[in-house]
Amino acid sequence: MSLPELFLIAVGLSMDAFAVSICKGLSMQRLKISHALIIGLYFGGFQMLMPFLGYLLGSRFQEAITAYDHWVAFILLAVIGGNMIREALNGEEEEIGDSVAFQEMIVLAIATSIDALAVGVTFAFLKVQIIPAISFIGCTTFTLSVIGVKVGTVFGSRYKSRAEIAGGVILILIGVKILLEHMQILA
Repeated sequence: MSLPELFLIAVGLSMDAFAVSICKGLSMQRLKISHALIIGLYFGGFQMLMPFLGYLLGSRFQEAITAYDHWVAFILLAVIGGNMIREALNGEEEEIGDSVAFQEMIVLAIATSIDALAVGVTFAFLKVQIIPAISFIGCTTFTLSVIGVKVGTVFGSRYKSRAEIAGGVILILIGVKILLEHMQILA
């Protein structure tokens, strides 16, 4: 997997965390750098952990479905991306406060990184070097989450659904690219 592809996956995966970070920023009276860093650490950390766990899971089953791995990658990324777009277009707003308490942040971090678990399974099938990949994803998510808190305090909720739609489209396009590349190898 090339660096540009990995970057697009990292950005796509981080869009949920970015959107929630915007909401966190919206709930703050003013930007609190310590809160922005804590939010970034939770989201970035879980965006590293979940693909690693998915990779471990996928590695166990890789040999059994090698002939279909491109379809698995395509379906997982398309479902994740489609779900992100559906949620963004649904229009239901979640109430998110400015608390960075462990109980609230752990739930939000898990909720925003579930998609990354499935991407980790895909990484196992594609034989991606997992440590550099998850490090890149974690750093990207950390950075975008901190930026999201700032955006939320400055611009409001106008960009939340756009970020989720963009992330969904990116993941779907990566899935299509994987499928098309594999089909060209067979042709």
